[in-house]
Amino acid sequence: MSEASTQITLIGTKLASIGMEFTFMGPTPECESCKLRNTCINLEPRRRYRVLGTRGELVHECPIHEAGVRAVEVAESPIIAAFDARKAFPGSKIVFEAMRCDNPECSMYDICHPTGLKDGERCTIVEVVGEAPEDCPRGHVLKLVEFRR
Repeated sequence: MSEASTQITLIGTKLASIGMEFTFMGPTPECESCKLRNTCINLEPRRRYRVLGTRGELVHECPIHEAGVRAVEVAESPIIAAFDARKAFPGSKIVFEAMRCDNPECSMYDICHPTGLKDGERCTIVEVVGEAPEDCPRGHVLKLVEFRR
């Protein structure tokens, strides 16, 4: 999804503020019989999105969100992750591969395995943000990189 690609979806009214970021986790069993199902669950599961704007004031009832849902315009959020410093060049188009690590207890694990980006996906390195917050316990030299699918 490019920076200009936006979608209209429904989210909980308490989340419907410009700039709010969320990870869409997919439908729940309660969504199966909802008449708004196709509008509400039109995003890709396990992707991060940012609310760019709200659409109207109409609030729809929802079995999941107690205050209901409303229409918003969203776009995929950029993803910040730790990445091999030797391959971190702005503008590079790559096939993403997370750092090989089998220690989910590592303090760097989540930033090395970012939500919203899967192994094998094509993406662009938008910017090298800076140094990783810590040294990698396995000795990898890492930079913080902003990716966009």
